[in-house]
Amino acid sequence: MTRGLWDREMVALVLLAAVMPMALAWLWYGGSAALGRLVLTLLLSGFWHLVFMLARAQPPSFAGALTALTVAMLAPPDLSLFQLVLGISFGSVMAELVMGGWGRNVLNPATVTLAFLGFGFPAAAWPDLPLPVAWAAIPAALIGMVAGVMPARIVLAAGLVGGLAYWIGLPVGPVLPAAGIALVLLVADPVASASTRAGGWLNGLLYGALMVLFAVQWQQTAPLQMAVSAALLVSLAAPLLDEIAIAAWLAGRKRRHG
Repeated sequence: MTRGLWDREMVALVLLAAVMPMALAWLWYGGSAALGRLVLTLLLSGFWHLVFMLARAQPPSFAGALTALTVAMLAPPDLSLFQLVLGISFGSVMAELVMGGWGRNVLNPATVTLAFLGFGFPAAAWPDLPLPVAWAAIPAALIGMVAGVMPARIVLAAGLVGGLAYWIGLPVGPVLPAAGIALVLLVADPVASASTRAGGWLNGLLYGALMVLFAVQWQQTAPLQMAVSAALLVSLAAPLLDEIAIAAWLAGRKRRHG
């Protein structure tokens, strides 16, 4: 649906603009290696968008650039070219393009790509992103929430859980930077997250709870792998969370009106 300027591509462009603080911080500290990796993922993502544009008259989307940026930032850095091509091809095609493109997908394509790479190549080491990239997630989230392209309920609920866990002394400090980065890039996806009000809060609470659980029970794992795993589980649970929210609303309405 198009409402004035707010069509699908405008939302994708605003999302790209919102994550620019994180992207610029990552490129600043990553240098030419990060830039080269970003160019490669953009070319791979653009190739599959071009294939589907020609085969199905399906227009490409700027969301493909967001997927490419996320994969370039979060994927294990020592993957071979073949492994990276395989992962991006699987995630972009199976999680987005065969569903009809961005806006019709059920799962975030970057989440599926990263999970595929983690499951398929477990020996690859996950990146340890510089702390300024995690700090840059804060203005990115604020821009996204103010612009209305990131669900504020999800971000606030996840932040509440993380802050409470840190305050009571749980060992979540080492995973909070990765959790914040994944929250902005993967979980706060306006398409693949819960869409109801209550479902959004449940979505954020579940992500935060999973990160706390992983931090306590899965301490030998890289923080970014924990965050990607939590993001995948939350994305799979999003329809159920919306169903729970709708069922609760209907039950409350029935009690009030008989």
